[in-house]
Amino acid sequence: MSARLFFLFLIVPAIELAVLLQIGRWIGFWSTVGLIFATALVGSYLARREGLATWRAFQQRLAQGQLPGQEIVDGVLILLAGALLITPGVLTDLLGLFGLLSPTRALIRRYLIRRLQRMIQQQTVRLYVSFSDPTPSAPSSSAAEGWAGRARPRPHYLDYDEEL
Repeated sequence: MSARLFFLFLIVPAIELAVLLQIGRWIGFWSTVGLIFATALVGSYLARREGLATWRAFQQRLAQGQLPGQEIVDGVLILLAGALLITPGVLTDLLGLFGLLSPTRALIRRYLIRRLQRMIQQQTVRLYVSFSDPTPSAPSSSAAEGWAGRARPRPHYLDYDEEL
């Protein structure tokens, strides 16, 4: 785990700085600064647009009484991608862009789900999922209507046996 953190907090910024300096030599200082601001603006716009679309899909699935699993994963990916796009750097911008575009986000989502399934099968992670039982005081909630008449789910836990 410490090697991963070393890579994340020291090596990645050093690589980002080297790439930015090289781009600065090619296109000039102010153009590079403009590129950084442009990617941050485009990233925040895309994050907002994709985030709102995912939020609507999440609410729609809940209103239908279905589990919004894909929408939850998409929401997390959009949040991480937006943070990467706001962070100055070319490599982080590319990764953020991949996380915000629907086709590449679908590929990332499939990879993450397959990896989690493998970890569960290998018993390196145990995953227990449930949803809170609707209370009688909230009958107008569409999510509560979806759970009406069903057995109370078990509590949820996410137990990691291995460092990720």
